[in-house]
Amino acid sequence: MGVQSTVVFADLFGSTGVFESLGNAKATEAVTRVTSWLAEKFRANGGRVVKFLGDGVLVTFNENRQAVAAVVEIQRAYEKGLLQSASGVFMPLRIGVARGDVEMVDDDCYGDAVNIAARLSELTGPHQIWANSDVVEGSKLSQGTRTRLLGPIHVRGRAEPCTVYQIDWQEDVDSEFFTIQSPLADGFEDPRLDVLGCQIELTWLDKRKIFKAFELPIHIGRIRQAEFVVSDPHVSRKHARLDWRNGSVVLTDVSSYGCWVRFSGGGADLLLRHEECVLHGQGEIALGTPFGDLSAPVVTFLVR
Repeated sequence: MGVQSTVVFADLFGSTGVFESLGNAKATEAVTRVTSWLAEKFRANGGRVVKFLGDGVLVTFNENRQAVAAVVEIQRAYEKGLLQSASGVFMPLRIGVARGDVEMVDDDCYGDAVNIAARLSELTGPHQIWANSDVVEGSKLSQGTRTRLLGPIHVRGRAEPCTVYQIDWQEDVDSEFFTIQSPLADGFEDPRLDVLGCQIELTWLDKRKIFKAFELPIHIGRIRQAEFVVSDPHVSRKHARLDWRNGSVVLTDVSSYGCWVRFSGGGADLLLRHEECVLHGQGEIALGTPFGDLSAPVVTFLVR
């Protein structure tokens, strides 16, 4: 029988590039040093370290409040260490958190919450923390904890989308952009998020267009009717759609051959086949063929 647990998956963004630049031996040493530090910090904050997964750590907590307080503290401490480090190794931390039934088998854990936490960690960007709604909604999180609703996001391997929140940990961020958790207003989302003036800039070759949030949804495709036209044989007639959803720009693949997304700062490329992800910061989208294909049509994006 499963038990309700809050699952945390924390991994290092950009470790692939570190292996390329330092070589296997030095990179392994650097990654192991960080993951060991993460495990020690999670244990000190009441977490149970289940296992190490390459450049990541899987941890469980009994309570949402305890888990969220831990990941916020760890992001702050890790960021401070990054800024002070003179090693030249840059591997920001990204964290996924999910609440749900977990099955413990031979000191390992399985279940939907484990899968969601791992997928959210993959989808989020460097320095970020994403959590499913079961972590945030109705929970009495620590005073001052701020969250931002990203909306329903499809997670690979699940039929139903997850409602996802971003948890803010940076102390100097303007709080009016976020919901502040309190016992009287758990799960409340500030309606101003929809009128913050967010926009996305798309560039392909010499073509550049800016779309305001209120202009979405728009399509990227080969046909002239698409709002952003990419005239390339790899591109489907309507290849991808951009939506404005609860304060975020969401990319959905609607093509025959898929989209590949790469965020600035390193990390693994994200493949979408009739799936979606939140676009944040800046990066690139390869349409119909991977980035490794020199003929790939690549659209750059900047969300601000």
